[in-house]
Amino acid sequence: MQVKGAPEYLTSLQLLDQSQALPIMQKIRIQKPEQMPAATAKLVPLRPDSAPLPPIQRNPPQVKKSKYRNFLWLILGLVLAAISYWSYTYYFTPEVTVVTATRQALVQTLVASGRVATPFRINIASQITGTVLEVPVFEGQSVKAGDLLIKLNNSEAEQSVLQAKASVDQAEARLMQMQDVSAKMAAETTKQAEAQLKEVKASFDRMAKLARQGFATNAQYQAAQMALDVAQSQVDAAKMQVATNQQGGRDFALAETQLEQSRASLKAAQARLAYTNILSPRDGVLIKRNVERGQVAQPGTVLMVLAPAGEMQLVVEIDETNLSSLHLGQTATAVADAYPGKPFEAKLIYINPAVDPERGTVEIKLLVPSPPDFLTQDMSVSTEILVQHLDDALAIESSGVNDLSTGRPWVWVMKDSRVYKQVVTPGLVGDAALQITSGINENDQIVTGQKLALKEGQRVRVLTGEH
Repeated sequence: MQVKGAPEYLTSLQLLDQSQALPIMQKIRIQKPEQMPAATAKLVPLRPDSAPLPPIQRNPPQVKKSKYRNFLWLILGLVLAAISYWSYTYYFTPEVTVVTATRQALVQTLVASGRVATPFRINIASQITGTVLEVPVFEGQSVKAGDLLIKLNNSEAEQSVLQAKASVDQAEARLMQMQDVSAKMAAETTKQAEAQLKEVKASFDRMAKLARQGFATNAQYQAAQMALDVAQSQVDAAKMQVATNQQGGRDFALAETQLEQSRASLKAAQARLAYTNILSPRDGVLIKRNVERGQVAQPGTVLMVLAPAGEMQLVVEIDETNLSSLHLGQTATAVADAYPGKPFEAKLIYINPAVDPERGTVEIKLLVPSPPDFLTQDMSVSTEILVQHLDDALAIESSGVNDLSTGRPWVWVMKDSRVYKQVVTPGLVGDAALQITSGINENDQIVTGQKLALKEGQRVRVLTGEH
């Protein structure tokens, strides 16, 4: 503040440092403007005499000015050094991303694609040649065992059945005739022949006695002998007839054979007739139909393909390098490509012992114990097989491990803002993470995803995401 009419040396007071101004300020009293007349405002010296004040020194001593200037230069140097260190640290120290090695649950899975398939398929074909009269089912339809699939022309087969039935009836009638008529007639004939033989035998005995006594000639004796032989032959023939007409006899056996042949012919004709109606052998879904009405079905030609109901399987091909990780009984989660939001469970039940030499793959099959309704034959699916599960494993991100394929992997461990190379031993290896069995400890800081050419012991700074 400058008061009008004040001496010039009061204004010069502002150029002094505080150490010089303070004593002078203690000797000067400045009145308030309202206490002084506007035209007579002036400084009132504190000394009683009116002698003028000593002149104020405009320049401080040279020694004090030099110390003050050195202090400023020191402060400025420290600030510049701090700025230089910060700039070097920020712009020239590599930025790295680190993760902490922790113990956690680790799951190893194998992901592969495949398709839906039943354990087997049934090719439906005709066993006889015939014209197709009716096809009452369509492709994709669910059928039950015994349902009619294809109907062939059966007129010729029906006539064959009728002829076979007539042959059976004829053979049965002949067998009954032998049992009821021929056997009885043969028995009566035998009785008559035996009675006749008895009479002839008595006549022969008398003739033999007369011949011994000389009362009969030799011719008469020979005639009696011949009559006896004829009667005996008749008895034997009658008995043989009885034997053949009884059960176990030759004629009876022949009649039985003819009856069996007739019955077999009837069954064949009936079977041929049944072949004209092609039925579903079991429950399932028709996944293919290759026949229409009017076509001539030939034996061995596939007319339809049936996927049996019940078990559903997933056929998957995996790379042979993953074969050692698989074993029967492993569980899996599958998802149909058409229904990505509806996963279902599966179980590994088959591993093909052969490897495809062209593609280097192995076929495996997974059983679906409870197939969902939307699962259909040949549908594309993605499977994730649970290979191994660890509840307490020391794991880090896979991007933090270097030279994993060389057999001697290593990591960068950060300690006190510096990185050090450390060889590690991996356990379970996955796409995103892997287990470390030795080489590092829990809570170690591991550099991940680092592509810079770091050096042993190099200083680094952690990337925070803010630049």
